[in-house]
Amino acid sequence: MHQYGFVRVGCAVPTLKVGDCINNGNIVIELINEAHNLDIEVLVFPELAISGYTCGDLFMQSKILDESEKQLDRIVKHSVNKNMLIVIGVAVKSDNQVFNASAIINNGRLLGLIPKTYLPNYNEYYEKRWFSSDITRASDTIDICNAKVPFGTDLLFKHKAMKELVVAVEICEDLWVPIPPSSYAALSGAILLLNTSASNELVGKSEFRRNLVRSQSSSCIAAYAYCSSGFGESTTDVVYSGHSLIAENGRILAETERFQINSQITYTDIDIEKMSLDRFKSPGFTEHIAAVGRVKEFREIEFSTKSFVDELVRPISPTPFIPTDNQVRDHRLEEIFSIQTLGLAKRIKHVGNDKVVIGISGGLDSTLALLVCVKTYDLLGMDRKNIIGITMPGFGTTDRTYYNALTMMKELGITQLEISIKDACLQHFKDIDHDPDVHNITYENVQARERTQILMDYANKVNGFVIGTGDLSELALGWATYNGDHMSMYAVNTSIPKTLIKYLVAWVADHEVNENVKRTLIDVVDTPVSPELLPPDEEGNIKQKTEESVGPYELHDFFLFNIVRQGFGPRKIFFLAQSAFEDIYDDSTIYKWLRTFYWRFFSQQFKRSCLPDGPKVGTLSLSPRGDWRMPSDASVNMWLREMDEIKEELL
Repeated sequence: MHQYGFVRVGCAVPTLKVGDCINNGNIVIELINEAHNLDIEVLVFPELAISGYTCGDLFMQSKILDESEKQLDRIVKHSVNKNMLIVIGVAVKSDNQVFNASAIINNGRLLGLIPKTYLPNYNEYYEKRWFSSDITRASDTIDICNAKVPFGTDLLFKHKAMKELVVAVEICEDLWVPIPPSSYAALSGAILLLNTSASNELVGKSEFRRNLVRSQSSSCIAAYAYCSSGFGESTTDVVYSGHSLIAENGRILAETERFQINSQITYTDIDIEKMSLDRFKSPGFTEHIAAVGRVKEFREIEFSTKSFVDELVRPISPTPFIPTDNQVRDHRLEEIFSIQTLGLAKRIKHVGNDKVVIGISGGLDSTLALLVCVKTYDLLGMDRKNIIGITMPGFGTTDRTYYNALTMMKELGITQLEISIKDACLQHFKDIDHDPDVHNITYENVQARERTQILMDYANKVNGFVIGTGDLSELALGWATYNGDHMSMYAVNTSIPKTLIKYLVAWVADHEVNENVKRTLIDVVDTPVSPELLPPDEEGNIKQKTEESVGPYELHDFFLFNIVRQGFGPRKIFFLAQSAFEDIYDDSTIYKWLRTFYWRFFSQQFKRSCLPDGPKVGTLSLSPRGDWRMPSDASVNMWLREMDEIKEELL
């Protein structure tokens, strides 16, 4: 898994006995064995897990401190050949002080001990009664487990082989302060942040904790594993639920079920490469390093793990542009529709014209663009009759799309026109000496450019401007006729992928229109995607289906997201697609269309280099004015060579 940038991280919550270090050591070792069988490479235990966090004044007893060290030594020895990085909370003595610390263990070695910096001293917490803060630490090393071990909060742990994997550790309250120690560690390279915690449970606190972990992982562009104490801690005054979380750059990937009696492990696969790429694409992160400087110098300690994983436990969504949660998705769709609407409203107010012209085909893209126009005119208090919809039947137009176009325009109350392009195209075929029975690219593009000419010229006639309907997926594939449907005065769908447009149209059908329009919109959603530039079949149905020519849009949108937004290479994208589409497409199909995507994406950049204006709605856009600046003549050879290597491995 390291070749794809993944590392498996887990949080282990033991059911312990307060003050019984031997029992707790046994449970910890059992959980290490279980984690090893799960191929976990980095395993985090709670704060003071060896003794229990709630020992109180027992931390002043030498028996607790001595037995904690013995069990720590036992755990270190047990870690031999486990190929794991293990982090566990333990009370330790140093320079006549006692510290609440985290021990970092790897393959039979105690790599370091990190003391807690911020000690709570309120309500049920009285840590300053028993422990000293790192602030009062006198030594950079500690004599423990028959070794001299690095000691301090200035320790970073760097993987020997996977250089991007740098680990930092902090303890419970350290995360709850204005600037956690992990923030400085992240600025110094740490990308996996670990927290050994003992956070008691109160009404509403779990959501606050969840947001805190999510926020820290986001602001640090890092993964954050937070492991908290559970059943077995004292309930004299409070309860510990074992709430543990693993987040990656603002997204919770794994979480324990709270209030469980038995020990439990939660784990997931963290994408280190993704976060590393996000960091160098985020100017705010690197600029902050320059602004604050190197606040502290860190000591780097190497560790090693080995990945035995062939498959991800982390789910890979086949639809990265579409949230799986219905409530989140509805909110996202409403936002996107509002962004499109406000973008067009600004352009209309700026231009000063009260008319827009739009081609209505009865397909998905033009339907969404029309709905945006209608919503915008309502927002501006303008007459919908100033929206001029033109349907332009040609040689491939079917009754289904034709009547859907007419119905929508009528029911939405816009001005509707019908202008056939057949005679004009036949004349043009004659002018350029093209046989109309030869249904090649010339045959298709003549129709697309004729439609654009009609829209542009009619807009001139009524002193309006043309609304573009093309979407992000078509731009990525270059599936647009240059200076045909490629061109407009303002393109409202320009950053929306094809897979998302279906959901947007369906959302508008449910929330924005009457029942008559809704029925038509649902049929549009169910209509096969087609430019309808080739004649229908014998039954009058759509014969030219786009996805049969260029491939499934769900695959291409998946490729687009991972290539442009994530910056991944062919091998990793192929691997992710295998996981995401395991029960849908076989390897040869994924390979075929991934290779097609690369070839088309590079060869069609010239169309994206001169795109009309349009609103950005998400994190990905191909606008040449900011989001995607690529030479039109860039070579695809390196990417195709890697595709050739994948093909050889498949054979």
